[in-house]
Amino acid sequence: MSFASLQFVFYAVGFLLNLIAAAMAVPAAVDYFDGNPDWRVFLASMAVTFYVGLSLMEANRNATRRMSVRTGFLLTTLGWVVVTAFAALPLAFCSLHIGFTNAFFEAMSGLTTTGSTVLTGLDDMAPGLLLWRSMLQGIGGLGIIAMAMIMMPFLRVGGMQLFHSESSDISERPVPRAFHVVGITALVYCGLILACAVALVAAGMPLFDAVNHAMAAIATGGFSTKDASVGYFRSVPIEAVLIVFMTLGALPLVFYARLAMNWRRALSRERQVPTFLAVLGVAILAVAALRWHTGHVPFAAALRQAAFNVTSVLTDTGFATADYGAWGEWAVAAFMLLMFIGGCAGSTAGAIKIFRWQILFRGMVDQMRRALSPHRVAVVRHEGHVVDEGTIGSVRNFFFMYLLTWAGLTTACMVSGMDYLSATSGVAQAMANAGPGLGELIGPAGNFREIPDAAKWVLSAAMLLGRLELTTVYVLLTMAFWRD
Repeated sequence: MSFASLQFVFYAVGFLLNLIAAAMAVPAAVDYFDGNPDWRVFLASMAVTFYVGLSLMEANRNATRRMSVRTGFLLTTLGWVVVTAFAALPLAFCSLHIGFTNAFFEAMSGLTTTGSTVLTGLDDMAPGLLLWRSMLQGIGGLGIIAMAMIMMPFLRVGGMQLFHSESSDISERPVPRAFHVVGITALVYCGLILACAVALVAAGMPLFDAVNHAMAAIATGGFSTKDASVGYFRSVPIEAVLIVFMTLGALPLVFYARLAMNWRRALSRERQVPTFLAVLGVAILAVAALRWHTGHVPFAAALRQAAFNVTSVLTDTGFATADYGAWGEWAVAAFMLLMFIGGCAGSTAGAIKIFRWQILFRGMVDQMRRALSPHRVAVVRHEGHVVDEGTIGSVRNFFFMYLLTWAGLTTACMVSGMDYLSATSGVAQAMANAGPGLGELIGPAGNFREIPDAAKWVLSAAMLLGRLELTTVYVLLTMAFWRD
């Protein structure tokens, strides 16, 4: 990689640090007016972050503003890691005294919209810290939108090249089209957060809690202001609102812009959406039926529990109203499977994603047809696009890398001292950016604070790998990447 390319990367990272430094002013102000001394920590962290960011921009201001594929890979990965490290500063040095390992884990969980937490005592925590956690998820959600619209199709990661023309329905601009679409989807994203907050207040949630939960729901992040998560409120209207908005957050955000411009065409073209909604509906009914049958609870209560918790896991949000890991062995298997499915491409949801499952299934059917008729010419299509063999192969490779990475990181967590269920579910949720794992230690009723520090770094890496779609990180480990 050339020096000019590195200069551009450092300049861009400096710009991102300035943005995160500006965001720290909000929780600093909240803590200041609340009388909490942590506002000084936020202010100091903001000053350090701004100084480093400005220094990087000034030192590399003459860099060529041109992004190659290699530059894109390095910028995406390095930017996410560096921003996470600086976003962790307020958490590391505040009154919580949790240390940098826990702070980095919490910040990575926030920015990747995972929702795993090492913090307890949320009910009485300073408002600035609670708001900062939620803001990290909100900021991370915006970053994910930009990455899904611009970086992943450009880098051709895991079949995302299918979405190169994602913007053609809502923009006629030839070159800045992707940036135009990101702007529109960012407005949609902010609009959904506002609508969710208003709906939660109307449902009876206090304003501060509503703002925090709205950011976490639309970002499909799952950070709560309560140790008991959404179960603290014991409110059917609040749960219903969050079910709706968690689902909306897991749909492609550009889909809403299409709906506004041409709803008939949007509904006919976007095949991810009905598939995702069908999977969600079937999963809710299946889990509710099993919960009713094996748990001997009224069907209405089983349906309520299933609707919220299945939606939370399938959308990779991470809110919880019950310890579903204690429902039985079938629940462990069911929720583990749901963690791998994920939401739609172009949303803030993680995991393998619906469109890849669709392509894998269609590719499998095509292979079986060819086995029966070797000379048959079949065309695999996805949402109006012809899916070539290269794209199908890319999706298959992604699937293989995903399972291999899960197995490898699970082994690493077990070597660090975690039990089998905690390790397997912990890595699965981290790669899927889903929030809680399974079991007593890290399940919906547990916490990640007691796991070994080594495991926290492994899970932080798993969150990053899952959010950046694996290839983006792995390609940096090859010798070919660094050769000019």
